[in-house]
Amino acid sequence: MADIKRTQDDATGQLFDELDRVRAGMLGIRGADDHMQPMSHFADRDARALYFITASDTDLVKAIGNGADARFALTGKDHDFYAGLQGPIRVSNDSAKLDELWSNIAAAWFEGGRDDPRVTLLEMPIAEAAVWSSTGNPVSFAWEIARSNMNEEHTPDVGVHKVIDFRRAA
Repeated sequence: MADIKRTQDDATGQLFDELDRVRAGMLGIRGADDHMQPMSHFADRDARALYFITASDTDLVKAIGNGADARFALTGKDHDFYAGLQGPIRVSNDSAKLDELWSNIAAAWFEGGRDDPRVTLLEMPIAEAAVWSSTGNPVSFAWEIARSNMNEEHTPDVGVHKVIDFRRAA
């Protein structure tokens, strides 16, 4: 269950904890005609960045070219935490980072494993993130909806929204 108080007090820590708990989200390139697509991400708290392993011949890599702006959407495992992240994205030549992130799961996508020439590491420094956490308690949710329906001046209080600007936090 998402901790609403933590969203208010430590949204950045909560975001990275959720990024560690959930193994995939939806990645898209701003301005590209392609839809967002499911991608496994690797979060680096210290660098405040996301990494993705993909193939060099994908539409995603073609849309990135020499660099682009990306958006990544995440839903928490309990469906009470949501995040939208954005920032620049580029192909990274950091072989040590790729070695650190490489796994049997990544290897399954490439015939030649880690040595497949199509293996491509993408790096997305997070510029900004918007996070939402909501109550996972169905009784609290129902009570807030009922109150709102009985009093049109009452807006349901079922969660918290926070925007994190990583450019200022650096």
